[in-house]
Amino acid sequence: MASALYQSIELLSREKGIEPGIVVGAVEEAIALATRKFYKTQENMRGELNKDTGEITAYIYKTVVPDEEQVEDPVNQITLAEANGLAPGVEIGSEIRLYRDTSPLGRIAAQLAKQVIFQKVREAERDTVFQEYAHREKEVLNATVKRIEGQDVIYDLGKAEARCPKREQSRLEQFTIGERVRVVLLKVDRAAKGPQVIVSRAAPELVSNLFQSEVPEIYDNTVVIRAIAREAGERTKIAVQSRDKDVDPVGACVGMKGMRVQSIIRELRGEKIDIIEFSEEITTFAEKALQPAKVSRVSIADLTDKQLEVIVDDTQLSLAIGKKGQNVRLAAKLLGWKIDIKSEEEKRQEVEQQMQALSGGPTTPIEQVTELGEGIIQKLVAAGITTVENLADMTPEQLEEIPGIGEKTLERISVAVRHYFGHFEEGEEGHVPSATEEPSEGEAAESAAADTENPSEGSSEIASAEPVAETAEAELENAQEALEEAESVRAAAAEDDVSEASTVELEANAESEVETESLTAAELAVENVPPADEAELSELEAEENEEGKTETDE
Repeated sequence: MASALYQSIELLSREKGIEPGIVVGAVEEAIALATRKFYKTQENMRGELNKDTGEITAYIYKTVVPDEEQVEDPVNQITLAEANGLAPGVEIGSEIRLYRDTSPLGRIAAQLAKQVIFQKVREAERDTVFQEYAHREKEVLNATVKRIEGQDVIYDLGKAEARCPKREQSRLEQFTIGERVRVVLLKVDRAAKGPQVIVSRAAPELVSNLFQSEVPEIYDNTVVIRAIAREAGERTKIAVQSRDKDVDPVGACVGMKGMRVQSIIRELRGEKIDIIEFSEEITTFAEKALQPAKVSRVSIADLTDKQLEVIVDDTQLSLAIGKKGQNVRLAAKLLGWKIDIKSEEEKRQEVEQQMQALSGGPTTPIEQVTELGEGIIQKLVAAGITTVENLADMTPEQLEEIPGIGEKTLERISVAVRHYFGHFEEGEEGHVPSATEEPSEGEAAESAAADTENPSEGSSEIASAEPVAETAEAELENAQEALEEAESVRAAAAEDDVSEASTVELEANAESEVETESLTAAELAVENVPPADEAELSELEAEENEEGKTETDE
């Protein structure tokens, strides 16, 4: 019959889930260590437990060597002659044991043995737990809430205790002692001081296991869970796919009147769940993943980096992003792609900027076109035209809609813009002297010689001046029309008995306007003519002035 000590060892082994031999070995090692400490020796000592009597004996073990010359460690070695005196018939290389009395051991030695036994039992227990749960990671286990230590919850798994840290808990959950729950085994931490099994209530595997328990189609693999993205206590998105075309995967998970999914929501303490049908087409899958927001279009921005561009209506932007970006963050986890959400207005502005970058070079402020004059520039700036490029792109009809711009101003703008771009093109080929620069004597002589040698170039310059002369003739025709209007006004004034003084004054004003407009047109024609044609234009101006005076005298 086993002794009372051995029966206690067996009871302890069953409680801790370890083998009795491990506890017996711990006891024997503890007695040997305590005896060595008591005798203050470094001899190789071992303990032995008698299961029947419960007696523990300590022995010293020494190795047998041939003679004293080969003794290297006198503490743990003995010669053959000495060994034969203690135990006749021993052989070289064998061990001989010597009894060591343990009766003098006192309270201190017993306390030391107790500590050694507890340490060995604890190590054996940790090894047993590691071997039991190390290969069961991501498995869902049934557990009972044992106690709460600070922010951590300690669960009883049956064979071991498990710890659930704060980061692995749902903010919606609060448990009471003794409550049974399901937990996901994350890992076994062998270096932890307390419970080394780490469990979680926030892992996506918990939702997957709950759906397997509640939905028979998922249990028998008719409906497959393809992806899960979860933020514990907030929202979960789960993508499902049916292997049977006659089975609706979303309807199977929701159940009649939502009974199946409601059961899972109750288990998760009210956490929201979005069930989405999986699609192999990534753009279609992205549209469904961003529900409940309505997506306008989805395009692949970068296939290598797995980046999507999603365009939504301006009213749907906040809904697509979600509270603190939760909806788009979960959708990105579900897809495994990066998602860039933009509204229709943001996309339009981006496209406009890209078009401007493609079409435009450097812009030139409209103030640099000095031929326009300050008055015209102010009117154009007030209408929103601030660059020469914008002005050149506008049609005559658009310019006439601007207040204060008529036909004459329109022609002046056209000439000024044409001259500006003409000088710009000449500047690219070589240096062109500005209107304020005066050519040197050598340059003037060279240009005169060039004109003499190349009469065709001079004729081309005269041809280019012809449109300006035509413009001057048009101005004179306008002046003649104004004079005729003045004569008609004078006739009307005579019929209405208007005083002779006012009639004379009206004629004088009309004649002065005619002369002013004629001079202005002639000056404009002269200013716009290249230097080589000033003589010809001056003659034309003189003829026009004479014709104007003749008409005025008449």
